[in-house]
Amino acid sequence: MDVSDSHLRQILRGTSLLLLLATGCGTTSGATRPDQPKVVDLKIEGAGEVKASAIKEKIVTSETPWWEPLNPFVGPNYFDENAWLADLRRIKRFYQSQGYYQMQLESEQLHDTVMRQGKDAVALRVKVRQEGEPTRVGTFEVKGMQALSPEHASRVLAELPLRPAREGEERPIFREEGWEETKALMQQRLRELGYAEAEVSGEVQVDLATSEAKVLLEVRPGPRYRFGNIFVATDANPQVKPLRIIEQAQGAIRKGEWYSESALSEAQARIFRMGVFGAVKVNRGAPDREARTVPVVVDVREAPFRSIRLGGGIGLDAARQEIRAVGEWTNRNFLGGLRRLTVGGRVGYAFIPTIGAAFDRIDTDGDGVLDAPNLSTPHGLVFQLSTQFEQPRFVARDLRLQTTLSAERGLEQAYNFIGGRLSGGVIWEPLPKFSLFPSYNLEIYRLQGQRGLEDQTTVPPLVLGCPPNSGSDTCNISVSYLEQIAEWDRRDDIIAPKQGFYTALSLQEGGGPLQGDYTFLRVLPDVRGYYTFGDGGRFTLAARLRLGTLLTPVITNEAGERIRQESAIVNRFFAGGGASMRGFNSRRLAPMNLVSTDDNLAPVDRVVPIGGNSLVESSVELRVKLIGNLYLAAFHDTGLVGAGPLNFGPPQSDIRKESSRVFGSHHYQAVGLGVRYVTLVGPIRLDLARRLNIGRPLPIFDPTTGTASTLGGLGDCFGLGGVNQAAAATNLYAGSPEGLCTFFLSIGEAF
Repeated sequence: MDVSDSHLRQILRGTSLLLLLATGCGTTSGATRPDQPKVVDLKIEGAGEVKASAIKEKIVTSETPWWEPLNPFVGPNYFDENAWLADLRRIKRFYQSQGYYQMQLESEQLHDTVMRQGKDAVALRVKVRQEGEPTRVGTFEVKGMQALSPEHASRVLAELPLRPAREGEERPIFREEGWEETKALMQQRLRELGYAEAEVSGEVQVDLATSEAKVLLEVRPGPRYRFGNIFVATDANPQVKPLRIIEQAQGAIRKGEWYSESALSEAQARIFRMGVFGAVKVNRGAPDREARTVPVVVDVREAPFRSIRLGGGIGLDAARQEIRAVGEWTNRNFLGGLRRLTVGGRVGYAFIPTIGAAFDRIDTDGDGVLDAPNLSTPHGLVFQLSTQFEQPRFVARDLRLQTTLSAERGLEQAYNFIGGRLSGGVIWEPLPKFSLFPSYNLEIYRLQGQRGLEDQTTVPPLVLGCPPNSGSDTCNISVSYLEQIAEWDRRDDIIAPKQGFYTALSLQEGGGPLQGDYTFLRVLPDVRGYYTFGDGGRFTLAARLRLGTLLTPVITNEAGERIRQESAIVNRFFAGGGASMRGFNSRRLAPMNLVSTDDNLAPVDRVVPIGGNSLVESSVELRVKLIGNLYLAAFHDTGLVGAGPLNFGPPQSDIRKESSRVFGSHHYQAVGLGVRYVTLVGPIRLDLARRLNIGRPLPIFDPTTGTASTLGGLGDCFGLGGVNQAAAATNLYAGSPEGLCTFFLSIGEAF
């Protein structure tokens, strides 16, 4: 299980409400059970043109799901006679709304549709006798368009949900939903063009004898308006001056420009992003017909300017386990002027790989006595403390100054570290969904290789990327770089998106005139897309692609060879985990380093990930709604983390270059299934993945020579189906020595 920190804020916000909901649900399914029998089965027979699943979504009565006994918060669905009789009428009405006005049921009587199943259960059966011929669109007339220009008329009538048949095409079926959507869409388009008082109405005459619908739309566009003045309605003694609110609204609404409702929505988003209002509503006022202007009214309610959040979490993984507590204090009007000061932190205790292994002891002298701790299973305190200051309206309206100072102690599989980071930059958000954040960053760390690394007194540069001649298993490093992050987020929901797309690009340039111990260029683009389709939005297709490369200078080593300078391990790429390539556990998709060869350790514990200079991750996932809040997902993930920079070329003899080849043998694939249960704080997600045996074992570098080798593994799936311990060393497969299967339990979608 891996509850990522990116979702902790949503978890904290929803904890109280989730507990209240759970308490309420528990009451209804407990001892106070209703007298009615529960519904164990509900079938709709004879439905063809209208799907039975769509019908079930439109009625009140529903069958008890098979997994109900496994859910302590949800009780059975009970039968109510009055509700069922109303549902039979709803079924007929739903058919009519889909254009089937001649539909008939076999019976609408209780004794024909309700069958007892013992004393406390019923099965329901509805049989459609006939659906009849569908009613199709006949005449299609639009009145009132004469006042519009040809261009505006064309834009209003383009690609409507309900339309007449085109030449050579069968007449479309008349559906009431399409009729309502057509009127709403035409009205929306007119108002977007400046016709603030536009109204669209009409009527439909259905001839049952000919199964034809005569459609008449009446358009009343009214005058075309421009934006006028902006007015603010706020609290009695507001801390935020109305002029500041008007200034933000003017980023989307400019006096004298044509009225549009999308501008009102953008203004509302801009004001809400100020972060100090609990409610924001931007509406048009009463139009001035003489001046042909529309005033704008901004109604806001201030939220508390200080807040405290507390919470905790756990991270469970085959490679790392952690218990943590989190806290955050925010002042949204620090020293006035809506300056924001946030002080927060996370404190925890980490175990690698597991809590049990951290307290194992081993036999060091062969006498059969476990006399020493297992040094290759580190554990210890981890924390991250940070202070962030934000200055709005820095120089210009759409610019925000942001500075962050943080201290951190971390524990990873190959190393541990303590250090801090200073960051400062300006966030530019010209649009609600687009931002650009250039910043300067200084990171200072004290790195230490984990004990047990081949019993070396020093940790070679390949492991940590320490500066040359460090001469110890501990080194101090500084990383000084510029970073530019561009984000364009058009998703409908950040936690569980169903429509839209997300693109981001991160560029880092380190060293050179910025000093620091490393000169590098790091590039990381990220693209995601979501598309929902099917009846009632049942299916969602999601896809993601991430590419990363880390370029360092070419230097001449002691042997006179021209090689790339090693990068710092804190800047390298790692993959694997519930929000990454799910064929590997957390951070386990990466070039590996040899660790202790003690016979008491399992083969999988003989290597630790040291990260790489290239990254490729892709994922395609189909999410399907099963019933209620329960979803099923099928996914295909691929991933690569190579030792060298990203390589699109042909096969290479150099293992560092070959491991970074995009279409090479170190690009791994995995398939899997997942279950999602939607809650107030996002979907609870369980994913099971199996890595395909396509490709080579992970590259394992010898820290003493820098050469690479491979290591076999058990080839098991959760401990099943693998070879025995003795044969593991020669059992090579894609991604060995890692196991072939993984599972992840978390909150929020993978991407």
